[in-house]
Amino acid sequence: MFEYDVCIIGTGRVGLPLGLSLVDAGVKATGVDIDSNMRESVNDGRMPFHEPGYDEIIARKEFIVHASPADVVPSSSHLVITVGTPLHNHIETDLSQIQRVLASLGSYLRKGQTVILRSTVAPGTTTYVKKWIERNTELKVGEDILLTFCPERIAEGLAHTELRSLPQIVGGEDEKSIDSASELFGKLAPEILRTDFITAELVKLFNNISRYINFAVANQFALIADDFGANIYETRRLANHDYPRCNLAMPGFTAGTCLRKDFGMINEWSAYPDMLLSAWKMNEFTPAMLVDQLMKRATIHDHRVAVLGFSFKADTDDIRDSLVPKLCRYIERQLPMEVRISDHNLPDPIHEPSASTPLRNWPVNDALVDVDCVFVATNHTGYHEVLLELGRNRPEAWVADIWNVGGIDQIFYQAGDLVNAEVSS
Repeated sequence: MFEYDVCIIGTGRVGLPLGLSLVDAGVKATGVDIDSNMRESVNDGRMPFHEPGYDEIIARKEFIVHASPADVVPSSSHLVITVGTPLHNHIETDLSQIQRVLASLGSYLRKGQTVILRSTVAPGTTTYVKKWIERNTELKVGEDILLTFCPERIAEGLAHTELRSLPQIVGGEDEKSIDSASELFGKLAPEILRTDFITAELVKLFNNISRYINFAVANQFALIADDFGANIYETRRLANHDYPRCNLAMPGFTAGTCLRKDFGMINEWSAYPDMLLSAWKMNEFTPAMLVDQLMKRATIHDHRVAVLGFSFKADTDDIRDSLVPKLCRYIERQLPMEVRISDHNLPDPIHEPSASTPLRNWPVNDALVDVDCVFVATNHTGYHEVLLELGRNRPEAWVADIWNVGGIDQIFYQAGDLVNAEVSS
């Protein structure tokens, strides 16, 4: 009846790894994406972004991405929608991407298909989709067409492994829908966990929000330790050591398109301050804290500043919802002589949506020439060696290293301290 087992609607960082993993598992999969550059890269057998494990699979050119849903949606038995639900500026879920996808798919939906929402959504979104389908088509969900929410819970950079190792939540309101989605994801996931729409939606949000709160506590503890002149890394290590009731996280920038916004999908429905809102405030304050605390030790005004890393996560090329642009704006407020951004995972120039012009991406060795202050904004591989070299060439330069890339258990130090620590060890 159908030519394809599955069509992925939106072949970005969530949809493309899923499509490629399904193809590798023997599923006949295809995709639809409005981004012409994305389509060109995938159809040419090249990954459009960094995600380990998929270069050989995509090079086989078995997963083809189309421009129009008319080409493949009517002939696909499962439709997996992977577009997201970001937040508006005022802690309000933005459904526009899902609304546009539904409008583009409506006339192509067929009896016997299964529609699956995959990206993080606010509570009630799957029910919204059910109502939309039944209002705008002649199809009855659970009878003519099936609908589930099957959240992705992979970590960026680990999709190839985690799609086959993590349990898959399948949320539906009828057994036929749950059975259909379970059969598809059972080709990858080692275990299927069946539930309803709202529980599946909350599972994904609770997973992300609990991590967000945990990191906020770590960042607040880092600030408290610095105010008392204590070492946060030693304090954390001692607190966690062989103690079964403590698991303090490392401090750092807590960002990305899931962690930075998902608290809002719950907070949207609460009129009162709570720990979710407080966690957001703490994590968003961390860039300002780094600038403020460094200025108690060094001078930024009229000095050269380097920012190492621009993506939101180590060893990725994803700048979506990164906190580094915010850090750079706080640095710029101090009127430095120059701010040099360097991230070897990104192209030159860096096109960042909040910047009025593309940002120069300096080679790291050039960025550190005659530099006075360095902010380690992302813990990319290789930065330890870079900081050691800085310590040899410019030992008086100050470093703000919330990720402890230098490995000397200090957030703020002079680059020469790294060389001294290495000699003494």
